[in-house]
Amino acid sequence: MSGDAEVRAAGGVVWRDGQGGPGDVEIAVVHRPRYDDWSLPKGKLDPDEHVLAAACREVIEETGLQPVVGVRLPSTSYLVAPRGAHSGPGLVPKVVDYWAMRVAGGEFTRNDEVDGLAWLPPEEAAARVTHEHDAGVVRTFAALPPITATLLLVRHGKAGDKREWEGRDAERPLEASGQAQAVWLAELLPWFRPERVLSATKVRCVQTVEPLASALGQKVVTEAVFDEESYGDDPAAVVRRFRELAAGGGVSAVCSQGGLIPGVIGELVEADDAVVDPNPAAHRDGNVRSRKGSVWALHFAGERLVQADYLPTIHR
Repeated sequence: MSGDAEVRAAGGVVWRDGQGGPGDVEIAVVHRPRYDDWSLPKGKLDPDEHVLAAACREVIEETGLQPVVGVRLPSTSYLVAPRGAHSGPGLVPKVVDYWAMRVAGGEFTRNDEVDGLAWLPPEEAAARVTHEHDAGVVRTFAALPPITATLLLVRHGKAGDKREWEGRDAERPLEASGQAQAVWLAELLPWFRPERVLSATKVRCVQTVEPLASALGQKVVTEAVFDEESYGDDPAAVVRRFRELAAGGGVSAVCSQGGLIPGVIGELVEADDAVVDPNPAAHRDGNVRSRKGSVWALHFAGERLVQADYLPTIHR
């Protein structure tokens, strides 16, 4: 929340495989006794909390289920009373950001906020939720194709001014703020359950994802194809490598550089007519943006890019 100007919250469309075979899913909707309504699990952000971290925390607190993050879903906005007020002209907008979240474990237990949970097919979940804005989010989720791969394209953290670095540029390390970004990434990206961590050969790229690899019990695998020089020499070869990763399925984290990331995403989006994060923070001068320490989550159906979501860093 920023004063009384806007209430920020986040949550998830929590899903599991149904009993009807491939493509059949069930969605969790929760009953809140305070409002006597059925809704998607969600809650307010804590101070300085990243919106995705808040979404996962709230899902766990309300449902007891362990989420694996997928595609970002539409945000909703509606008016609420600020700070204990009940009605009147002082109503402020509440914005709720949602992600698709596959269940990876856990068990529902009644709590102070939620006293019931129902697993329903998407069309029944859309009918059960009390508010139309929740139903719209469910319908958007139901319209998605099955996502078979996610590539987390990370731009390396801050590494100081290269003009002040006396060694080879490839060996320029992260500065203190870049190290903080690397630690933050190691806390946030495990919500996607990456199965492999890859990097450009630059020291600053490897250092950016080393804490993540360590948290996952993995090692960083370097490939020169992810260096921005490779993209400058042969863009098509770099794009092919990303499609190969997508075709292999699962979730990969790849750390690269600012001279590669916007171009690769732009080419994939144009070729596949993919949905791109509409947030203004994700764009600059008509192109996708890639600030240091930020992440683009690229979601594929086979080798086709379906959607590209931007996760800005909370560290400046």
